[in-house]
Amino acid sequence: MLRRHLLASGLAAATLPLWTSAQTLEKTKVTLAVGGKNLLYYLPLTIAEQLGYFKDEGLDVSIVDFAGGSKALQAVVGGSADVVSGAFEHTINMQFKGQFMRAFVLQGAAPQIVLGINPKTMPNYKGVADLKGKKIGVSAPGSSTNVMANFVLAKVGLKPTDVSFIGVGTGSGAVAAMHSGQIDAMSNLDPVITLLQRAGDLKIISDTRTMSESEKVFGGPMPAGCLYAPQAFLDKNPATVQALTNAMVRADKWIQNAGATDIIKAVPEGYLLGDRAVYIDAFLAAKKALSPDGMFPEKGAQTAFRALSSVDAKLAAAKIDLKAIYTNEFAKKANIKYPKG
Repeated sequence: MLRRHLLASGLAAATLPLWTSAQTLEKTKVTLAVGGKNLLYYLPLTIAEQLGYFKDEGLDVSIVDFAGGSKALQAVVGGSADVVSGAFEHTINMQFKGQFMRAFVLQGAAPQIVLGINPKTMPNYKGVADLKGKKIGVSAPGSSTNVMANFVLAKVGLKPTDVSFIGVGTGSGAVAAMHSGQIDAMSNLDPVITLLQRAGDLKIISDTRTMSESEKVFGGPMPAGCLYAPQAFLDKNPATVQALTNAMVRADKWIQNAGATDIIKAVPEGYLLGDRAVYIDAFLAAKKALSPDGMFPEKGAQTAFRALSSVDAKLAAAKIDLKAIYTNEFAKKANIKYPKG
């Protein structure tokens, strides 16, 4: 519409910014896999969907929700989905396995993952070392919640095999598992964490919902939720990837300017877990950990690689091309198109 208006005004097409040039989308229907869509970790994805930002870019996006990020990744590897909305570090693991994935727009500037113990089953907890032999709930085995727990355990000399990881999802099932004492600790995200904490069913021992705490835990900027896809998908569908990025950057910026009431109106009722006040508190706690512009921090890849290497000696010894696991080129163009969201 903008292009037609400008041309009608007698302006030459050559004077138009690159982003206004008419680009034919290589693929208008995109299947996107996510693990735990209700989480604030993926709030930009929900906003882009609910406010029609994908449709504004000419996209028909079908979002398929899984129990955790590792399951969403499997959907893309298996060919049933095109793009993953998942944790940044999966791009490193996949390159290590010989499958090149590249992240192209950031949702989370910090992981927002919280590790906490169950006061009922561990009333005498004194330190992380006490988790040896215990059952730890994660969204799904192999997901970012599992990775974060592994990292914290490694700092006190514990291996992943020293505990039992149990997939509990990211919703009411996770809350029930903790409340009933089926698990001794949990690595999960909001709104689950805030709900459990309010009920007295969780005592936080490591919190990456704030940038400062995240950098303290990981030793640098740790990119979190993002959109990533096989490199072949980016190569074949650059205009489609740009359209996806435009919608996500627009959502990132909308969130930064949104208040609690705006969020409550935008997200589906089911995301609130029956308590609007808890969801609002969770949003306010997570807001600063969400990306303001979709851009990956320069040292983020190194931080993620260091975290993964701390619990995987084989990965630590591998030669990973960190420049190949992400790109800011699409986000840069999206920020030109939507300077204010």
